[in-house]
Amino acid sequence: MLEVRELDWDAVRSAVANPPAGEHAERIIARLEERLAGGGPIGLAFEEYAAGPEDQAVQIGEDWPVGEVWFVGDLHGDLLALEAALQHIDRSGGGADARIVFLGDLFDDGVHAAEVVLRIFELVLDGPMRVTVVAGNHDEALAFEDGRFQSTVLPSDFTDWLNEQTEAGHPWAARLGKLIASFFRRTPRALFFPDGLLVAHGGIPHTDLHAALAETRDWNDPRVLRDFVWLRAHPRARKRIPNRTTRGSEFGREDFAAFCELATRLGRPVSRMLRGHDHVEERFAVYPAWAAHPALTINTLSHKLPREVFGPYERVPVVARWVRGELPEVRRLFIPAELIREVYPEPAGEA
Repeated sequence: MLEVRELDWDAVRSAVANPPAGEHAERIIARLEERLAGGGPIGLAFEEYAAGPEDQAVQIGEDWPVGEVWFVGDLHGDLLALEAALQHIDRSGGGADARIVFLGDLFDDGVHAAEVVLRIFELVLDGPMRVTVVAGNHDEALAFEDGRFQSTVLPSDFTDWLNEQTEAGHPWAARLGKLIASFFRRTPRALFFPDGLLVAHGGIPHTDLHAALAETRDWNDPRVLRDFVWLRAHPRARKRIPNRTTRGSEFGREDFAAFCELATRLGRPVSRMLRGHDHVEERFAVYPAWAAHPALTINTLSHKLPREVFGPYERVPVVARWVRGELPEVRRLFIPAELIREVYPEPAGEA
């Protein structure tokens, strides 16, 4: 684990103060709309390893040219944490071959949701095959139906914003919302690295799916993809009973061990995992009880979210760097407290 304190905070502040907007935002939207309409590759990192356009559980081949890979956790509209992460990644080298994997949940809970999405879309467009986004539950839950944007998760403040802005005649809010829904219908739900690292937003196919998966080897079974996005890891439990009455049931360390054995037997070696989804006060967690098959959870969030009850207002967002054969290396970004409060003032009554 490394602590990062020396960044150009004035540059970070300037980037947050000048996000994509107006004609700049419309150009980003138009470019990505055109790319998606073409039906061909989007230009996401590791897309060349997908078995086809419908493959959302991507197995990265052994022929992958080793280079820097960085992971950015849940952002939930935190543009400040995103800009700090991007500057650190850029300063840390790796060159044009460095790749960035976002772990999903780009919006909801944050005032800069649209700006975060636009910034990441611009990265995808300007750096072909360099950036990818593993869908999170908030991303997957957004849809446009019956003339309105809808979401199946709470909080869903970004959905509310899209509807309010669309009704008010915003020049591109509706296009952005529809573009997000289209984009995340195409993005991966899991990445299998050749050294045994599994990357997903949430979890793994739960134990009740293992027999069918062993028989069909269908990694794109909708139930399998759903579990990659929605399942939560229990830090202490050995096993958890699959709960299909909700999309967010839990899995334990022995459930993960069983999946590692199954995936390896099916030709996708898995020994450890990187994920987001579960918000932790330190913004990263490694569960001691999971030592045999470890899992690392990271969040790239600079302040306490409205639904987080405990802990300080200022937080230390985390990114991680791929290390062959190990859990990714944690980098903690110590954004100055005064900058956090400048960008995200603490709500009245909580100070």
